[in-house]
Amino acid sequence: MTLRKQQSIFTFNVHKLIEFAFKLGFELTFGEVYRTAEQQKIYFDSGRSKTMNSMHLQRLAVDFNFFFNGELINDPKHLKKFGDYWKLLNTSNRWGGDFKTLSDPYHFEQSIK
Repeated sequence: MTLRKQQSIFTFNVHKLIEFAFKLGFELTFGEVYRTAEQQKIYFDSGRSKTMNSMHLQRLAVDFNFFFNGELINDPKHLKKFGDYWKLLNTSNRWGGDFKTLSDPYHFEQSIK
């Protein structure tokens, strides 16, 4: 599968995740989607990221801000339902809340096929 085709599938899955969240009464705004190699190095050097191979570099990751009743959700346990839903959409989808080295429950990505 080409990267462009995979990006298209990823984007459609993001659409489904956003729709799912809105149906549950949540609102989402984008955090970060695309990231340059230079920005990734800054995150890696500062410890904000544990990898130089982020899916953000491939346009296969998105970070969201979640709001409920106008309030920003800062408790990751309230986001597990979104991670579980995300993983059901595609076998290559991964949720940052499951990451072992650096939990990132606002992060949703698709691994390269």
